[in-house]
Amino acid sequence: MSSVTNKPFSSLPLRPELLTAVESLEYTEMTDIQMHVLPVLLDNRDVVAQAKTGSGKTAAFALGLLNKLDIQTYKTQALVLCPTRELSDQVAAETRRLASALPNTKVLTLCGGKPMQAQLTSLKRDSHVIVGTPGRILKHLEKGTLVLDGIRTLVLDEADRMLDMGFHDDIMRILDKTASHRQTLLFSATYPDQIQEVSAAVQVDPVEVRLEASHQEEQIHQVFHQVTEEGKTAALLAVLQTRPPDSCIIFCNRKLQCQTLSNTLHDQGYSVKALHGDLDQFDRDEAMILFANGSTSILVATDVAARGLDIDTLSAVINFDLALDPETHVHRIGRTGRAGHEGLAISFVLPNEQFRVQAIEELLDTQLTVEELAPPQKRSSNPLLPRTVTLHINAGKKDKIRPGDIVGALTADGALNKDQIGKITVLDKKSYVAIAREHARIALDVLSNGKIKGRRFRIRTLR
Repeated sequence: MSSVTNKPFSSLPLRPELLTAVESLEYTEMTDIQMHVLPVLLDNRDVVAQAKTGSGKTAAFALGLLNKLDIQTYKTQALVLCPTRELSDQVAAETRRLASALPNTKVLTLCGGKPMQAQLTSLKRDSHVIVGTPGRILKHLEKGTLVLDGIRTLVLDEADRMLDMGFHDDIMRILDKTASHRQTLLFSATYPDQIQEVSAAVQVDPVEVRLEASHQEEQIHQVFHQVTEEGKTAALLAVLQTRPPDSCIIFCNRKLQCQTLSNTLHDQGYSVKALHGDLDQFDRDEAMILFANGSTSILVATDVAARGLDIDTLSAVINFDLALDPETHVHRIGRTGRAGHEGLAISFVLPNEQFRVQAIEELLDTQLTVEELAPPQKRSSNPLLPRTVTLHINAGKKDKIRPGDIVGALTADGALNKDQIGKITVLDKKSYVAIAREHARIALDVLSNGKIKGRRFRIRTLR
């Protein structure tokens, strides 16, 4: 499906409050996926859509489900299922932003890795929108603490990854608890046969939207290097020295390989974190926050763990392991070269993987070249030094802390200005703030010796 001239959101029959929220967020024009999907959603049709991360799909389905909410009725009317807690948190946050002009709209996140008791307390009053992972949603249904018979809109977000993670049966059991006359929206970055099977089982005459998977050559420069299995790590070190990016994600297909490679790079002096399913939730949260803040230069990740990672500007993607299917490859490299920036995608190819390169060529309708790898060079003493340092504050939403309170505390005495403060993330019981590296010590002293909203909190530097 080809792109057409982008239109403003005001061209759609959206309720005025949503148009106000869209304007406040400075969403000037619809993205391709929004233009193709939103008119169909607003016509109450089922949709199965293929769209990559960063395409604007979350805003598309969030606007669709918010537009039909009956705010005066406190009953769960929309359910969004996501493969990971991280993606659930992002979807919920975006939905809340878009619902900011709709008074008393309640959006609740239900995911594993969070205390059950706090969720039980929140569920004493029904939320309009529930966002969560299949396992935890099903657990609440089994306990009788969640009722879904009033669902008007059901969204399966990143459906391909939920199926990869073995959630098929859980999803079907959840759907059995929802109203049969609901609108069902299925979003997927790739389009395997399983997606078509699920669509046939849970949707009624869905409209299919598949955006082109290709990326413009001027945006992403792809390089393929043939390597041997035993020479992969040495090849990676050579690449990092020859083409040192400001930030990059290195993709591995297995969790063990992901952790082993992260440990190796750390021992070589690189600023690196691993992100995979065997890590506990606390470590996964901090790894994602450090990378998103620019306080870690390299993230070694599996495909599933990297879903929900929202990075606007990423210098490079390195496929340490070539993706098992071409659509996943395209999804990986689509994380670089965004917002008009040039991107670099480097992929290692084993001698028996030429057929995977051919499959990528067919999907992208282009010819790819496997280049020889330059010999390793002497490495600099401080490779990929992160541009920021992230501070951890032992307080969050439960303490009534907001991002503006943290900015106010940092700038109150004039030691820092707003330009030296980066991304701020406020969670329930903790907060994170990125500070330009050269001003990190000053920021640590200001927060450690000062107060936020008249109170002192424990501050530490994340490593």
